[in-house]
Amino acid sequence: MIPTGEDADSGTAATQVLADYYRAFSNLDLQTVLPYFHEPSLFIGPQGVYAASTYALVEAAIKPVMADLRSRGYARSELIVRNVQSLSSTAALVVGVAVRYQLDGHEMERVGVTYVLHKTAGGWKIAVFIVHD
Repeated sequence: MIPTGEDADSGTAATQVLADYYRAFSNLDLQTVLPYFHEPSLFIGPQGVYAASTYALVEAAIKPVMADLRSRGYARSELIVRNVQSLSSTAALVVGVAVRYQLDGHEMERVGVTYVLHKTAGGWKIAVFIVHD
């Protein structure tokens, strides 16, 4: 589905926020990444479902991931967007692939990701983050 009008603007704004998030995440600086998340947030992945009602709990979800990536020679990530769908004026769905690279420039891994973003007074925030094949 290709969004038009206001829906296109919502999709563009949501994907821009994710592009900014990926640049911030690539620095592995937790405090820079936290503002991209909604409070509360929901994380869904192979390990199960994790509800983070506060930024402290969002931090608890992301910190081990960053530590693992750092230990494996992580350099940066980029998001390849496969689908953007505006669900309403305050909700957008973005499906894609996170491509992670090592310090030497080689691809480390690809991870399927789906985001539900919610538009707040402070802008678009990640409300749901799903990791999948």
